Amino acid sequence: MADPAVADIEDLTFAYGRTQVLHGIDVRIPRGKVVAVMGQSGCGKTTLLRIIAAALLPSGGRARVLGQVTGDLDRDGLYALRRRMGMLFQFGALFTDMTVFDNVAFQMREHTDLPESAIRDLALLKLEAVGLRGAAPLMPGELSGGMARRVALARAIALDPELILYDEPFTGLDPIALGVIARLVRQLNDSLGATSVIVTHDVAETLPLVDYVYFMADGRVVAQGTPAEVRRTGVPFVEQFVSGATDGPVPFHYPALGYDADLGLAGRA
Repeated sequence: MADPAVADIEDLTFAYGRTQVLHGIDVRIPRGKVVAVMGQSGCGKTTLLRIIAAALLPSGGRARVLGQVTGDLDRDGLYALRRRMGMLFQFGALFTDMTVFDNVAFQMREHTDLPESAIRDLALLKLEAVGLRGAAPLMPGELSGGMARRVALARAIALDPELILYDEPFTGLDPIALGVIARLVRQLNDSLGATSVIVTHDVAETLPLVDYVYFMADGRVVAQGTPAEVRRTGVPFVEQFVSGATDGPVPFHYPALGYDADLGLAGRA
């Protein structure tokens, strides 16, 4: 990976109070690439995404994002850094009392001095990019789940961000909508000249579209590589995760006493 990095995470640790969540994380996000962070629920991948987004600051180590060490920035510096990013939240998080158009135009009105005529043209352009220009006057409640996710994607790219962050973008979508979102992630990244980080556990849709993958378990990076490399990594957890096997390092049964003991049968003749 010789490309200049958009994000460099070095020996990063993070804790919520006394609960350590991330342990010695090293992650590098090259410019122009689509990178996935994968793992089970609760492994720390969304926390890592929030650190890259400068919504959380490291407890230890360093997070350099878009050329700036987040822990060195004051409040104004953090806000300025975040404006260079776009975020697609897990379930879209659209403003329910705004139309589709106003949801996409919101950031332009808040963070630019553009005239309303220019905002109108740009918002419609972003909606056209996700195939929903005709839905501009609708309310979020009138949209299907897939359409709402596409509107959220249009809003995420409203300010032409350098870095686009996706938190479980495929969750809850039907196969058609899921395929559409996956295709848009790749196309928009390449057409905008952006860099994308996807947090997900969806193997089937993610591996074909990304350039590089980090696998996490218990707050640590346990494997990394191109999609082809991680398919043959030899790490038992990753092999189980990719194949969806029920047997492996992640057990089917939660640890418990012997079944006979729980049934009160131990020691009976």
